[in-house]
This record gives sequence, structure tokens and C-alpha cells, in this order.
Amino acid sequence: MSRATTVPRPVYVLALGIFAMVTSEFVVAGLMPQLAEGLDATVPEVGYLITAYAAAMALGGPFLTVALMRMCQKSALYVLFAVFLAGNVLAATATDYPVMLVARIVTGVASQAFFGIGVSLAAQLASPETRGRALGTVMNGLMLGTLLGLPLATLVGEHLGWRAAFWAISLLTAVAALCTAVGVPRPGRPEGGESFRRELDTFRNPRLWLVLSTSTLIIGATFAAFSYFNPLLTEVTGFGTGTVPLLLIAYGAATVLGNSVVARLADRHALPVLFTGLLLNALFLTGLALLAHLAVPAVVCMMGIGLVGVTMNPAMITRVHRTANARPLVNTVHSSFITLGIIIGSSVGGLTVSGFGLRGPVWLGAVLAVLGLLTLVPDLRRRGSGTAVVAKGTREAEKELCAARG
Repeated sequence: MSRATTVPRPVYVLALGIFAMVTSEFVVAGLMPQLAEGLDATVPEVGYLITAYAAAMALGGPFLTVALMRMCQKSALYVLFAVFLAGNVLAATATDYPVMLVARIVTGVASQAFFGIGVSLAAQLASPETRGRALGTVMNGLMLGTLLGLPLATLVGEHLGWRAAFWAISLLTAVAALCTAVGVPRPGRPEGGESFRRELDTFRNPRLWLVLSTSTLIIGATFAAFSYFNPLLTEVTGFGTGTVPLLLIAYGAATVLGNSVVARLADRHALPVLFTGLLLNALFLTGLALLAHLAVPAVVCMMGIGLVGVTMNPAMITRVHRTANARPLVNTVHSSFITLGIIIGSSVGGLTVSGFGLRGPVWLGAVLAVLGLLTLVPDLRRRGSGTAVVAKGTREAEKELCAARG
């Protein structure tokens, strides 16, 4: 296989950095009881640490990206690694809840900015033929962070204490930074004020906001269900508490597989992939809501959600790049819209439990998926019109050729 058709090695290094960030993002979810005891806080208060991290990502990430725009992207990654490492060290040494809250906000802001700059750099490093696969490789850092990072951090925390989990993430961050220093080239020029103004002008495009909203709805639909898989599978489906972690690992494996498939299709078929993924996700979510009391159908629908949910990321990113550009600020804002989907899915999903039970968040996910399909309609119509124009032009050319021959 030629170098032009393979994913550049530096892209895998960037995926390692995202793996470290995602592991830190979800570690609190696996260590709630230990953190509550160690910080003299309640479990709901520890849950707010997850919300604070997500809010810091969505709101603070773009501002930090702007602050780093005059630096070359590799140097910006160094700064972000340093900030992220400092946040995790602060978390590992936190003596009370307010200190931990500050640590989570610091790491959340750095994580979001790293995602935006890392995706932009991956797109630059890859050839046009491999850009979709490169984006998929970077996104596998996110998938593997959920599949492996969270269970491993939880395992370390349970056996060595919650502080050890944050120290382990700090070590992983240092390793990722060292690999970046050695394995990632220094491309491009520092961004100037003129480039910043051009990036801001990009957001005047109304179509971009519609494209960003699609990403919010795709992720919101998936996380509305994912956030409540554990209680749904135990209390409604009837699985034992020992079985659910295995099902979640299988779900994570499905996301890795789906991400790899979507990455190969994203370059040429981004819009059809998104339409098909949202349609299938709506069907799987509806099926899970209706059949959650039956073990086999529930597991099938759960795996289906894993295959076509967050795995749409490479196609989502490709669509954003084609609508706007592949620069860091656009990628960071896009990531903020993705994070907004997580917040909407998990928080609004929780509100539906009181009225509709544990199936409520899954129904919400199905509704969000249908709304996501509606946001694709303008692009689908535009695509259809373009195809019709091309077909008409082809027919007219054939007629002219026949007339000339006659």
C-alpha cells in the first residue's frame, strides 16, 4: 500500500492524546462513591463534576483555542498538554470538593481545545484520499477512551484509590505529550489576526449552524439512551449487575467497529452516511424503548445504537469541513456543539424518567434522531437538485452529439 493511501503515523499519536483526554472526562463516572467519601461530598455533588467538565468544554474550549491561534499548532498542543496535566495533578491532590471542581473545569477547557486543534492537524497531515480515515483514526481515540480508558481508570481507582486513577491519567498525559514531541511534525505558520477574522466570518454562514445542529442532535440522541443504559438494563430488562459491564464493553466494541466503517465512507458519502445512520439510530432507539423488557431484542438494539450513534463523528466532521473549513476554531466550536448534545441527552433524559420511567430517555433519543433527520433535508434537496442538473446537462450533451452525428 502506498504512502498516499495510508493514514500518517502522527495521526495515531494525536489519537493517543485524545484517548488521555476522554479517559479523564469519564473517570468521575466510574469513581462516584470513592470520590464522594474522599471529598466529603454527596454522590449528586460528585455528579455535578461531570456537568462542570462538559460545560467547561462547551463554553471555555473555543476561547482557549482563540487565545492559542497565534501559535503554531504543535506548540499549541504543548500548552494544552501542560494545562491538562496541571488540572489532573490538581485533581489527584485535591483536599476538598471546590479544589476538585476547579481541576475539572481546567481539564475540561484544555480537552476541548485539544480536540479542535488535534482534528485540524490530523486533516492537514492526511492526503485528500485518506482524510476521512485519518479523522476516523483520531475519533478512535475517543471510542477507545470509552471502551478501555474508563474501565481501566475505574479498576485502578477501586484497587489503589481514586487519587491513583488521576495520577495514572497524568502519567498517560505525559506519555502522550512526549510521543507528540517526537512523532508529530510542525506544520503550517502561526495563525495571525487576519486568519482569526476569516474564521469569525465563517460563522456568518447560516448553513453552518444547521450543520452544527445536526451533530448536536446525533450525539444527543445517542447519549439520551447511553446515559441510562445501566438502570434500564438492570431494572427493566432484568440483567444482573455483573452482566451490564460486559454489555457496555460490547457496546464500546460496536462503536469502534462502526467508527472504522464510517471513516472509510465519510470522504465520498458523508451525507448519505449521516442520513442512514440517523434513520437506523431512530429505529434502534424506538425498538429499545418498545422492547426493553425482552433481553435479546434489547441487546440487539443496544448494539445497533453503538454501531450508528457516536460513530457518525467522521462523517459529521467531514460535513462541517466542507461547509466551513478545517481550521482549529471551527473544529472546537463543532466539538462544543457535540458536547451540548451530551448535556441535552443526559440532562433532559433525566427529566423524562419521572414522567415516563426509564424508557423515557430512550424515547427522547428517538425524537432527537428524527429531528436530526429533518436538519439534513436542505442538504438532501440541494444534493438532489445538483444531481438533476448534472443529469439534464448530460442528456442535452448527448442530444447535441447525436444531432452532430446525424
